[in-house]
Amino acid sequence: MNIDIENNDKLLPRHIAVVMDGNGRWANKRHLPRAAGHKAGVNATRKIVENCAKNKIQALTIFAFSSENWNRPETEVSNLMALFITTISGEVKKLHKKNVRVEFIGDRSRFSEKLQNSINESEALTVNNTGLHLNIAANYGGRWDVVNACKLLMTEIQNNNRTIEEIDEGVFDSFVSLNDVPAPDLFIRTGGEQRISNFLIWQLAYTELYFIDTLWPDFSDEHFAAALSWFAGRQRRFGKTGKQVVEEK
Repeated sequence: MNIDIENNDKLLPRHIAVVMDGNGRWANKRHLPRAAGHKAGVNATRKIVENCAKNKIQALTIFAFSSENWNRPETEVSNLMALFITTISGEVKKLHKKNVRVEFIGDRSRFSEKLQNSINESEALTVNNTGLHLNIAANYGGRWDVVNACKLLMTEIQNNNRTIEEIDEGVFDSFVSLNDVPAPDLFIRTGGEQRISNFLIWQLAYTELYFIDTLWPDFSDEHFAAALSWFAGRQRRFGKTGKQVVEEK
């Protein structure tokens, strides 16, 4: 599936952020264990990565595991951790061959040593790739991200590397996650909920928000194409008037 952008790359987002919601409900509807829903969700994730690569999207950030997800039943968390390891080992080499760079954001210190090693190895393998930049948010929270950036900045000030007067939005942005890619242009959330759920709260300031009822394992090429088509029809003003935007084209 490729979108016809008629040589106008402004019709496509540079960076897409996704909350992949609905795996558990997908499984419940089929009287399957929730783990089956998460496994089915991996297939949908593979599709959107492939579609982003085909359409030359610069970056894709997916919310794989939030800092609040530790509150889920212990069995589900254990299954998710095991799925992370098997998915990373099974997918990263394929992604590497497709020139995809894989990077994880979030506090990985709570993960097992085995999972941390898998994360580090996947990043090292793909670090020089120049195609799609795939960011996987794991044990991530938007508030954690902001607090972590504040801690890093405070350390800079304490070490006399910066002054308080030097800190502005641009400086702060360089300390949050995803500072090496453009801010997300398009946010997609499946599953019917209409909230960002503590995901990229700094980075989503001017992002177009697209919500869809479809559960994540059912998110298809057609759903992705519909999201891109919707985005192409948006007028992004960034504080300007609609008339100014039209006149600048």
